Amino acid sequence: MPLSSLIRFGTSTWTYEGWQGQIYRRQYAKTAFARECLGEYCQYLYNGEPLFRTVGNDSTFYRPPTAHQLQHYLNQIPKDFQMCFKVWEEITIPTFSRQARYGLKAGQTNTRFLDAKLFNELVLTPYRETKFEPHMGPLLFEFQQHGMSTGEFCSRLDRFFGQLPKDFRYAVEIRNAGLLGPDYGKVLESHGVAHVYNHWSYMPPLLHQHNRMEEHFTAPFTVIRLLTPLNMPYEVAKRRAAPYNKIVGELPQMKKETVTLIKQATGENRRVYVLVNNRSEGNAPLTIQALLEALR
Repeated sequence: MPLSSLIRFGTSTWTYEGWQGQIYRRQYAKTAFARECLGEYCQYLYNGEPLFRTVGNDSTFYRPPTAHQLQHYLNQIPKDFQMCFKVWEEITIPTFSRQARYGLKAGQTNTRFLDAKLFNELVLTPYRETKFEPHMGPLLFEFQQHGMSTGEFCSRLDRFFGQLPKDFRYAVEIRNAGLLGPDYGKVLESHGVAHVYNHWSYMPPLLHQHNRMEEHFTAPFTVIRLLTPLNMPYEVAKRRAAPYNKIVGELPQMKKETVTLIKQATGENRRVYVLVNNRSEGNAPLTIQALLEALR
């Protein structure tokens, strides 16, 4: 039974040396692997069909992409492939945490939080310059845990998305379970923005999130990100999964709920992007293969 063309599976990123011998068969110089392996990733076949029709790009969370970087991707990806880029954290962090990488900004209020002008100028411009739009999945806005009330967060989201161009697709991932609910859903739906169903340490299970969203998708597409086991800190999940070359712990309920969401979304003729992290079960490609078999 062929998989619906509405569904795109991919991994959270693609530069894992632990996949050599599994996804990657070519020999790469150590300094070239991360730069050059995307093309082989896109070509990986499972039962004679490309397994990956999308991929996440986490690097753009730390800095906007350059036109050179995007052109390098274009030189490697096939015609029907789409990438899901994270949005630069300068747009999504209300207050900088006290981490050394933030330097003098650590602990300070972020004056660029949800700055639509900055987003248009610095984030979207490289995609336009390289004509990358046909290869773009939804842009992912990841909001870490914060202390804003639901009312304030929703109000700021509403104002922000009201100023953005409509020729890109947007999806919001939250890490505060208390924000889930009708007010949040209405803001997303009013702008055609998707909620990212994230299987993450301290969020509710996927179908609980859907229930809090009144079992209603807010956009013509949806995004599912399978990140870490529930109630397991990121660092523990990372140590458990490394070097990411095998399944280290099955998460059958996660997969079952993912399949349920996919079936509802595709039944409503919505596109679905499923991005799987190695830290969920240990090896993202094998998790995707299991999801594919469950759907078939």
